[in-house]
This record gives sequence, structure tokens and C-alpha cells, in this order.
Amino acid sequence: MPQPDATVDADAAVTDALPDAMRAWRVVRLGEPADALSLDTVPVPATGSGEVLVKVGAVAANFPDVLLCRGQYQVRPELPFTPGIELVGTVVAVGGDGAEAAGVAGVAGIAVGARVVGSKIGVLSEYAVLPASDVWAAPASLSDAEAAGLTVAYQTAWFGLHRRAALQPGEWLLVHAAAGGVGLAAVQLGVAAGARVIGVVGSEAKAAVARQAGAELVLVRGADDLVAGVKAATGGRGADVVFDPVGGDAFEASTKCIAFEGRLVVVGFAGGTIPSVPAGHVLVKNYSVLGLHWGLYPGVRPDIVEQARAELRRLADAGSIRPVVDHVVPFERAPEALTALASGSTVGRVVIEVSP
Repeated sequence: MPQPDATVDADAAVTDALPDAMRAWRVVRLGEPADALSLDTVPVPATGSGEVLVKVGAVAANFPDVLLCRGQYQVRPELPFTPGIELVGTVVAVGGDGAEAAGVAGVAGIAVGARVVGSKIGVLSEYAVLPASDVWAAPASLSDAEAAGLTVAYQTAWFGLHRRAALQPGEWLLVHAAAGGVGLAAVQLGVAAGARVIGVVGSEAKAAVARQAGAELVLVRGADDLVAGVKAATGGRGADVVFDPVGGDAFEASTKCIAFEGRLVVVGFAGGTIPSVPAGHVLVKNYSVLGLHWGLYPGVRPDIVEQARAELRRLADAGSIRPVVDHVVPFERAPEALTALASGSTVGRVVIEVSP
């Protein structure tokens, strides 16, 4: 789909005939997604200063959506609330009333008609309001299903590899959960950066997709000896950078096969166990453990966020990165997407199509 010009058009700041009501999935009780979610009719939200209204095209399911349904996420909105944290869609209104709606108040660079991607809790609905700073032009090279999964996974991986770990060409990169959304993003970005990538996956069925993404070696958790495999591949050196969204046993194994001056990036704890950092081991083996909280960057270092977005657009349009879509479900079956994601059986992204 061609990408519309993202320059503000003061004469077209609000589209005609926006509906008064829309459908939105809402968490009405805490629990598993199939029990927690209700498809309700609610008012279309109004934009305020510095905000944009997006007609949602597709939403990528993320594990935080499952945690939101369960009441286990670090952010716990008051019931009822709409989950969904990343989307692709079309801007249909900008700013607030009057002059603000004409693009004066904090919406420079975003126009009605622009195809955008963005991230904010509460987008699993037919329309969503987001701060203008939280949306950016969708790469023209990606379909809606692909672009829906670009914001969270690829920015997380980019910041982990480049901002925190300073990954260099020729280095060995070990990626845990390499067939998941953020893991595949890390594999693709590592390959694009010239690194040699080792992926760890949960089953042999998932190994092929990690190889297709560019992993030089793929180890199957529970079947292969991770530590021995990494040391054999690297000639005994170990991994220069470890990208770990799993925690638990994955973190512990990584400390045993990390290189001198290696960097272990803690991204999350999808395995369910938060490990303790072995300070003595860190000292003796001379490696670093680095935390990554990508969500802090837009508020603290927005300049780096813009750099990351520009680089991701360039890589997408060059064909160096492309989100892998496991399957797409229609909006009416959104709970199925979150249930599938929670099962751990999916490869890449599960996407909810909101409007064709």
C-alpha cells in the first residue's frame, strides 16, 4: 500500500462523518483472555491537544495483553478497560477542537490520511486515540499484518542490541525465544548488523523459522546442550551478546557461555522466573548484565526513538527485516489470538484484523 504524505494538511485535519460509536474489546473481569474479554459498543474517543485519532487496521497480539487480562501486568488499568498495545491504521483526525484540529497543537508531521504504526495500551478497538509522538509512518513495504507487529518487538530488539549492547559486526549473538515476536526481530536485526546469530527455540518445529530469519545455528531448548552448543560454535569463546526475553534457566545458562567482555541484555521474563544476578560471577568472568526497559525511552530520550524508527523504516524498505506473521484472526475472534499467544505454540506474531 503506498504511504500517504505525512505532512499536516490544515484544511483536512478532521475527516467527515466519523461515527459516534465503535466496537471495542474490553477486559470486564480478570482472568484468561477468553473469560476476561467482552466485545462492547462504546463512544468513539475524541482527540485532545497533541493527539491523533486512528482508524485501526490491525492489532498485533502481545504477551502484555495476556498479562493485562490476568491483572499481572505492571500497569493495572481500572476495569473495564481496552487492551491491545500496538497497531497499524490510518489517521482520521488530529488535535482537539478549532485551531488544534487544524494541526497546530503538537501534531506537526502527522496528517489525516497518513498510514501509521504506533503503541499505547487500549488500541484493541475500531478507533484509537494516541499521542502524536507515539505514532510514526508505516513502512510502505509492509502489509498491515506485518506492520502491526513492528513497533514493540523491533524497537525493543533495536534498543537492546544497539543502544544497550552496542552489537558489532562479526560478534556472536545468542537470542533466546528466537521464534517469538521479539526474538525473531532480534535475529533479523542481528543479521542486518553483521553479527553471527545463534538462536534458541522451544521445539524443532520452531527451528526452521529461526534459520530462515538468518540464525547460523539453532538450538532446541531441552533437546540440545545450550552451553556446549554455544561454546562449540564460537570456538570456546562464547557469545559476545545475549538477548534474553525469557529469564530463569535461560539466563543461568547464558552466564555459563558468555564471552569475555560479553553483554547479557535482560529483556523480560517470559519463562516465569526472575533470576538473581550473580555479582561474583559477573566480576570473575568480566561480563556485563544490562537491563532494557524500552518503554522509558520515548519519555527520556525521544531523539533516540526517532533514530530507531528511521533505521527500522530503512531496513524494512530494504528487505532486511520483515515481521513474521503466524496467523491472522478477524476482530470478532480477538480472544482466540491472545489465547494462542499465551499457549506458546505460535511462531512470530498473531495479528487481529480490525478493518480491511
